[in-house]
Amino acid sequence: MAEINYDGRVFRSLSNSGSGEVGAETRFDYHQKGNVVWATYAGGAIRFGTLVARVTEEGWLDMRYAHVSENESLATGVCLSKPEVLPDGRLRLHESWQWTSGDLSSGASVLEEVRSRKGAPSGE
Repeated sequence: MAEINYDGRVFRSLSNSGSGEVGAETRFDYHQKGNVVWATYAGGAIRFGTLVARVTEEGWLDMRYAHVSENESLATGVCLSKPEVLPDGRLRLHESWQWTSGDLSSGASVLEEVRSRKGAPSGE
């Protein structure tokens, strides 16, 4: 897989497992320097969250995340995210995650880029 630059990309959730808190209203703003990727996220059930990841040799994101939800609970977890490049150049992230707090459940989610890296709207 060609090397992906996540810097400046914006994502929203397409789907999530039942025990997940991220929804369609949650916006993720990604940044990258070298093989380190980070993002902040908020919206819907999430008041504020942050994640940090490293790009693996396979081109996946190995990440850890933490957020405060609208009900004031603090949640943490781990996630492995596999990128897919869409025909229009945007990214779709296929994620397998597990809570490291609360009920320790696991699930799957899909995020999709909502605008290009240059800032032009693309479906947002």
